[in-house]
Amino acid sequence: MSATQDVAYHAGMETAAGVVLAGGRSTRMGQPKAWLEWHGSTLLYRAAAVLARTVDGPVVVVAAPGQELPPLPSGVSVVEDPVEGLGPMQGLAVGLAAVADRAETAFVCSIDMPFLHPAFVRRVLRALSPGTDVALPVARGFRQPLAAGYRTALAGLVTDLLAEGDLRPGMIFKHCAVARLSDEELLADAELARHDPTLESVVNLNSPDDYAAARDRVPPEVMVECFGALARNGGHRPRGVRAATLGAAAASAGLTLNRHVVAALNGDQVTRDEALPLVTGDTVAFLSADAGG
Repeated sequence: MSATQDVAYHAGMETAAGVVLAGGRSTRMGQPKAWLEWHGSTLLYRAAAVLARTVDGPVVVVAAPGQELPPLPSGVSVVEDPVEGLGPMQGLAVGLAAVADRAETAFVCSIDMPFLHPAFVRRVLRALSPGTDVALPVARGFRQPLAAGYRTALAGLVTDLLAEGDLRPGMIFKHCAVARLSDEELLADAELARHDPTLESVVNLNSPDDYAAARDRVPPEVMVECFGALARNGGHRPRGVRAATLGAAAASAGLTLNRHVVAALNGDQVTRDEALPLVTGDTVAFLSADAGG
């Protein structure tokens, strides 16, 4: 298991899954958020890939009935919400049920959080200690039920609440043990404080103006280094570059990810996925596959 897929937050070495809710109507955005371009891929791809590189269990995307989705990262599966129009509670129930046989906990998020950082995901999941059902950030002045950790066993409770007509996520919290995480409690985590000190992980995009402003921001700074035959002109020395994806980081080093070149993310996750999202604090090492990596 990779260091980036940190299980230290699991009480009793529990497995954590990732659930991305993609079935929203995107009314204020005016177009499906799942398909919005994000540095060469889509918002949905980024959300799913950030979870996939962070948790050690399955990652699923919950789609509305008949919803067409853009390409997803390898290994990410899709589960269809059988009922349209019931909001995020229905998606939550479907997502938790889909992973309950493979994971005890899950980080659940919407697709419109383009600055979600793995450190935030890890911090929230660590709060799911024994006896805690929900780890609920109360960040930047608001409860964040769509950037929270849940025990997957809650799927039945959520389904029951839906049957009773309770469609608001807040209704769940009246029936289970909730750990509320303030800004201060979240930022007591040194990694999160270092890489996301203003908790932009919970910033979401609701309008075209929100999207345009987010898309125009400079990409995160990451460290890039090259090894072996790729380390020409001092390329073996780490240097900071601005890159939102692995492909962009490769381009900054004058490289293309192909059968001759692979990348190791943060020392261990070896990949050629050009669309893999990068975040502040990442280190990318490029290796010659021809030389054995």
